[in-house]
Amino acid sequence: MNEFNKMPILIPYEPEEFWAEMRKIISEEIKQIKVADKPPVSYKVEGLTYKPLFKIEEVCRLFSISRPTIYEWTKEGKLKPFKIRSRVYFLWDDIQRLLSGL
Repeated sequence: MNEFNKMPILIPYEPEEFWAEMRKIISEEIKQIKVADKPPVSYKVEGLTYKPLFKIEEVCRLFSISRPTIYEWTKEGKLKPFKIRSRVYFLWDDIQRLLSGL
């Protein structure tokens, strides 16, 4: 017997019936939240035609390389990392320069 069944409930339901109904209500609410049509978040800025900053994962996918290669490129000066709070980003101009040189 769990601790919820030991607590006195001052409503006209049996404890098992009450908790079963609570579980049902909560699961329905969670389903509604998951299904709710929320528009995707858009980060477009008026007049901006390209994405100026790329995360390290995005650069890895773009070049089909691993993180250690990115670290080597930063040591060699091919890419300059920019740290914003705890994340590292790379400028599109640097990535474009690397793409044209490959």
